[in-house]
Amino acid sequence: MMKKEIGFIGLGIMGKPMSKNLLKAGYSLVVYDINTNAVEELVKAGALEAKSAKEVAQRTDIILTMLPNSPHVKEVVLGKDGVLEGAKHGCILVDMSSIAPKVSQELFNICKEKGVVLLDAPVSGGEPKAISATLSIMVGGPEDAFESVKEILHKMGTSVVLVGEIGSGNVTKLANQMIVALNIAAMSEALVLAAKAGVDPERVYQAIRGGLAGSTVLDAKAPMVMQRNFNPGFRIELHIKDLINALDTAHEIGVPVPLTAQILEIMQALKADGKAGNDHGGVIQFYEKLAHVEVDCRE
Repeated sequence: MMKKEIGFIGLGIMGKPMSKNLLKAGYSLVVYDINTNAVEELVKAGALEAKSAKEVAQRTDIILTMLPNSPHVKEVVLGKDGVLEGAKHGCILVDMSSIAPKVSQELFNICKEKGVVLLDAPVSGGEPKAISATLSIMVGGPEDAFESVKEILHKMGTSVVLVGEIGSGNVTKLANQMIVALNIAAMSEALVLAAKAGVDPERVYQAIRGGLAGSTVLDAKAPMVMQRNFNPGFRIELHIKDLINALDTAHEIGVPVPLTAQILEIMQALKADGKAGNDHGGVIQFYEKLAHVEVDCRE
């Protein structure tokens, strides 16, 4: 038996596998993306095609968006042929993009005037966890709307938590991205130190991963960098976007974040060096260049 028809806008690295998992769970999906190849792939998997965000909203009561940044979300929601042009009174819009919390708050108020409830629900876990439906999903917004979509979100993630009012989801995501970036930087410094000292980085990793230095980030990224695999994953340029949002938010409320500022500048240096499209594990290349050593454990 098919479940309720829902809309999905944004079929990129994350949105595509997330939407496929909803199809696997038995939901009927109406999808839209400016990338027609991505739409065709989803249609082949069983989704229904819409020609605009407006049409998605006209055909569904629950709409999910997964877009790159704040301007894209604003355009899809507020722009010509956007969600609000077609949305029914009482529909729920779940923005799963990672954007500035203040933009989520602004959109919430505009949507409310149109009778639409907005939740901000960014995710963590990158493409691998999007594929395996094991994302962490951090949600901000009204509790009743959250309860209405919680079952849907659980088809894409194993951790689905309402953390507070609108914008809270994206504040939580910024905190997550700060911790992930600094974990990658710490791992990079450590593995470059090991390589330069003539100690096998693979053995160092195996020795420390079960102790206090062990982390999900270490287990996800150390094997990749030691195999020189910098395919995203999660691109450095997207992590830069998140850290800029983190700094902007921190500065607005008077919170000093000196380590976040430092790793942002490291990522900006890599972007200037032509590595913006690398996985964020590629941060290690900044340290390798300075130390004149490569952490390469390929046989």
